[in-house]
Amino acid sequence: VDLDLGNYERYLNVTLTRDNNITTGKIYREVIDKERRGDYLGKTVQVVPHITNAIQDWVERVGGVPTTENGRIPDVCIVELGGTVGDIESAPFIEAMRQFQFRVGHDNFCLIHVSLVPVVGAVGEQKTKPTQASVRDLRGLGLSPDILACRSAIPFAEGIREKLSMFCQVSPKQVFSVHDCESLYHVPILLQQQGIIDVLNERLKLKDLTISSERRAEGDSLWVQWREFARRRARDLDEVTIAIVGKYTYLTDSYISVVKALEHAALNINRKVKLSWVEASDLEEASKHKDPLKYHEAWQQMCAANGILVPGGFGERGVEGKVLAAKWAREHNIPYLGICLGLQVAVIEFARNVCGMPSAHSTEFRENCDEPVVIFMPEIDRTTMGGTMRLGSRPTKFQDSEFARQSKIKQLYAGADEVHERHRHRYEVNPEKVTAFEAKGLHFVGRDAETGERMEILELANHPYYVAAQYHPEYLTRPLSPSPPFLGLLLAASGQLDAYLAGQDVTHEVDTKLKM
Repeated sequence: VDLDLGNYERYLNVTLTRDNNITTGKIYREVIDKERRGDYLGKTVQVVPHITNAIQDWVERVGGVPTTENGRIPDVCIVELGGTVGDIESAPFIEAMRQFQFRVGHDNFCLIHVSLVPVVGAVGEQKTKPTQASVRDLRGLGLSPDILACRSAIPFAEGIREKLSMFCQVSPKQVFSVHDCESLYHVPILLQQQGIIDVLNERLKLKDLTISSERRAEGDSLWVQWREFARRRARDLDEVTIAIVGKYTYLTDSYISVVKALEHAALNINRKVKLSWVEASDLEEASKHKDPLKYHEAWQQMCAANGILVPGGFGERGVEGKVLAAKWAREHNIPYLGICLGLQVAVIEFARNVCGMPSAHSTEFRENCDEPVVIFMPEIDRTTMGGTMRLGSRPTKFQDSEFARQSKIKQLYAGADEVHERHRHRYEVNPEKVTAFEAKGLHFVGRDAETGERMEILELANHPYYVAAQYHPEYLTRPLSPSPPFLGLLLAASGQLDAYLAGQDVTHEVDTKLKM
């Protein structure tokens, strides 16, 4: 899976599963399993028809699975066929789609071809030849695009749409300029202004569908909110600086879900988030001697941040820097959010500096440490690395204690007794140490609903906002429904958390309210 699947979940506000990701390996495994069971009755298994049929069957099956809480079957299924036309990897999938258009019928199949219209030379001339060539190759494989979505740095110059229409045999109204916008949130507005809704209605006969007045009103409300959300993204809002202390900061796409969660939370409270990327290892004492400039720059960023976020990660590099970040946030009352490893380093720091456990560490990094505060709690097999992670959506139950009932994080979750969030980890807080931590003020307000032995959410007493989660709340963020832990971080960093929890409207100066 690449980043696109997460984008689809966030922007369409749907919940997808592993079946929504079709790979060559999955298809071949399914076909081989069928052959072993004798489903093909001894026939020779070939790419056509067996592989292509398996792809079509998969798409048809998954397309009929509800993706929203209301359980409605989708009216339209979007299938992204990635790669480049002509790639050997995608050949079976292109052939499958060629056949699929006849299986479902002309009115139930619309092919959108995404192509590049590069801007070449000093004068900024747009070239249509790459699109013409890719459409010609696509037609040679039996697929004719119904819509051209043309990516470019700038809007179409005069005559470009007509030229593409002429040489690609597509109506001018079905050629869309998808040029660079102020943000991704403006792209749906851009396409709507060019008439894509009318084209899709006509091509897929969507107006023949029976849509209740309630659903129409829901759609109209959603569109109004989306436009407001995009408008806020383009405005000069008050900035909130969040330091992300990670170990993959040289490739910020590693944290794309975290970035989107921060962005969604900020815009929902009428703020703009400014990200300050801090390489965790630059905060460590060793960096002070190895590269003093990076060391001082990193700490300068920490001092200037309104809030600190420590995301997940694997491996020992940078762990001590993350521990220092957690300590800085705790001692200086800076809003803090830890995710996965971010929770574990917060526990390590608290154990060392508050609970009198100077050698506290995780057995992931120090297998034989004297004070193991984070340990491996396998669900399957301890000796095999593959397939041993705690994965998927799991229930977290808030504890029935006075502190937990009044905790900020429970209030942010609207007082829910149980929440379902996605997990991706192997190590857990040592349950034998929990009593010592809570006696000093570090409360584990949420634990796993199955056993109560796995610490899922912590919150520090007498702190503006010091929260960490063992799960990954960023996976469920949506533009109009931000993740509660991230919303709390942004509210605290902008000085609005207390007012929000007291029921005050923190976006009173805007006309259109977003649902939160």
